Amino acid sequence: MTINTGDTAWLLISTALVMIMTPGLALFYGGMVRKKNVLNTLLLSFIAIGVVTIQWVLFGYSLAFGKDVGGIIGDLSWIGLNGVGLEPNPDYAATVPHQLFMAFQLMFAIITPALITGAFAERFKFSTYLVFLFLWSTLVYAPLAHWVWGVGGWMRRMGALDFAGGLVVHISSGFSALAAALVVGKRFGHPHEPMPPHNLTMTLLGAALLWFGWFGFNGGSALASSGLAASAFVTTHIAAASAAVSWLVVEWIVRKKPTLLGAASGCVAGLVAITPASGFVTPLAALLIGLAAGAVCYGGVTLKNFFGYDDSLDAVGVHGVGGTLGALATGLFATQVVNPAGSNGLFYGNPSLLGVQALSAGVAILYSFVVTWVLLKVLDKVMGVRVDVADEIDGLDVSQHGESGYSL
Repeated sequence: MTINTGDTAWLLISTALVMIMTPGLALFYGGMVRKKNVLNTLLLSFIAIGVVTIQWVLFGYSLAFGKDVGGIIGDLSWIGLNGVGLEPNPDYAATVPHQLFMAFQLMFAIITPALITGAFAERFKFSTYLVFLFLWSTLVYAPLAHWVWGVGGWMRRMGALDFAGGLVVHISSGFSALAAALVVGKRFGHPHEPMPPHNLTMTLLGAALLWFGWFGFNGGSALASSGLAASAFVTTHIAAASAAVSWLVVEWIVRKKPTLLGAASGCVAGLVAITPASGFVTPLAALLIGLAAGAVCYGGVTLKNFFGYDDSLDAVGVHGVGGTLGALATGLFATQVVNPAGSNGLFYGNPSLLGVQALSAGVAILYSFVVTWVLLKVLDKVMGVRVDVADEIDGLDVSQHGESGYSL
């Protein structure tokens, strides 16, 4: 096995691009909360880089990608990154250093639990959150990553297609976010008091960084500097752009005004939906997936009003709904013309792939929701998940961290 310098250079860049997505998410979420909670919201994403990195090095990577145990989990042969060296690993990436593949996958593991924070922003205890980060990454993310991407994982053997994380990242975080919103409960004063975003310029900057980083998220998942990477790069951009437009148009029709928040949310919805399909579909299919994502995820966000849960920053509507849409769309539009290592979907003569995608999505939804629900219930009994009402009214920046985002 020989290291390919072009592949290695592209994956190094892609790893850095995915890393910047988590601070981008911090800005995206941070601008959407009230100013008294901006620092806490930023920190919920930023500290995930630290906590999840520690978990990944100790045993998370080994659980997700180590030698298969019954199709369910990896073993602990790579604990402490023992044996994860600079030679390629032919099971995962035969032309880049094994450590680089590990680092690339680490950036996915970091941003996934950070996405969940959108559901419980402005009311979650920071101390409990740190424990939640470590345990959720172990109990939810690592098994799902192994099922879908690990050699021997049961979803991978079944033929499920998830190029860059529709099942592993977005469905898992989106439906974990739903469980969190239900367990943690509504913000004090919601929905009777107005709680508008305090800084949409920050949110747009965060959305732009997410869009930029997503080229590494999806394009890097080719694990080579190749035509497939270029294809994933192009489909990623097309879906984001078309979803931004479709969300804006639907919002304009329904609410009579187009908003910046709508355009920013739409582009993220398109990025979410194209993620599982990005390495398997044509540019035209990406356009259709993006158009559908903007409209469907706009509808998904309104579900919280219908069912009465408080998903503060729309993690459920964008990531849960968008990830599910993308997984199913892969079952429709995937074609081996784009990626011979994949499968043809329904529109290319293979209806069975849609069934596999639906089953995989359903299991990921159920597993993520149930395990997160139980985990948060246990943490609530042991540590408590919510701050006191007085602390929530004062704002989490002061009550949890003793600092303020603005001195005006």
